[in-house]
Amino acid sequence: MKNNKYRNGSFRLQSWDYRNDGAYFVTINAANHKHFFGEIKNGTMHLNDIGKFAEEFWMEIPNHFAHVQLENFVVMPNHTHGILILKGCAGLSSSNDTNKQAEPKSKSKIRIGGKNENWNPGSVGVIINQYKRIVTINARKKNPSFGWQPKFNDHIIRNSISFERIQNYIENNPQKWEDDIFNGKRKR
Repeated sequence: MKNNKYRNGSFRLQSWDYRNDGAYFVTINAANHKHFFGEIKNGTMHLNDIGKFAEEFWMEIPNHFAHVQLENFVVMPNHTHGILILKGCAGLSSSNDTNKQAEPKSKSKIRIGGKNENWNPGSVGVIINQYKRIVTINARKKNPSFGWQPKFNDHIIRNSISFERIQNYIENNPQKWEDDIFNGKRKR
């Protein structure tokens, strides 16, 4: 495509091991920014059944990934925002995996569907993949057309000022919905 307008490369920071201890701000969008999760009235998010799944399964992440702590999280009509804190994940890898982040990733290892050989156990990508999977399984029982955008956005939170700013952003996101470009009321 011209000027990489529809870039298919990874959004991930290529030099970073996403199993590293740290705080990660994650945004996951519904497919085509459809309002699958509910609606905002007077600055308050009102979850429908699919939105309740999105919230419930996010809160269950630490039950499946013991090295994860959750911070602020919000379900919006067409996306979610949350902070994951990873602690001690790099120790989950096998001994021959310890330098994996420094190795170039070979495209020949990538398969369509199933396990992606480039995913590291317990990494942010694996956590989000499993979250999206369980929400999708349950959401499609309510709405067979439910889907997520294939990728997600992340930001590595590097200091306490950024952490506090992002916590506040997540907490106040429903009150700012009228200004969101994907609320369906504003032109993009």
